[in-house]
Amino acid sequence: MNQYLKTKIPNFQIRFANEGDTELILGFIKELAEYENLLSEVVATEEILHNSLFIKKQAEVIIGEYNGKPVGYALFFHNFSTFLGKANLYLEDLYVQPQMRGLGLGKMLFSALARIAIDRDCGRLDWWCLDWNESAIRFYKKMGAIPMDDWTVYRVENDALKNLSKVLD
Repeated sequence: MNQYLKTKIPNFQIRFANEGDTELILGFIKELAEYENLLSEVVATEEILHNSLFIKKQAEVIIGEYNGKPVGYALFFHNFSTFLGKANLYLEDLYVQPQMRGLGLGKMLFSALARIAIDRDCGRLDWWCLDWNESAIRFYKKMGAIPMDDWTVYRVENDALKNLSKVLD
């Protein structure tokens, strides 16, 4: 993708984030977390994000700008499907500021992710969605998404993760 991807929406363009966007990205993450009633779980700092995104390159971010002002973002990374034998894109966050919703900006960000996945020969685009977020569910289904109702998400974190790692000792 070029530095800026023009979209069908006048004055809306999408670009890859750079190191100077770290504070902006953290602000978007906090806005999203607040919307999801999960703000207390955000422990990321600018330093942590900068290291993860731009030093270790563990994830990537695209930013949507309307009239030159950042109004949304998508954070994603690659995972791998052994069944497909190829990488996929995993969408961690897709967010458009509330005052900018309904203009099709989220659809353009989502489309940009699909373009990135196709350009990188990924097999699919995956993500999680909170069960209560009915507007997001409707949006994703409208984009052709299929809910994976036959799978349950599991997580090991914090002390359980540390304890699990010690099984090798």
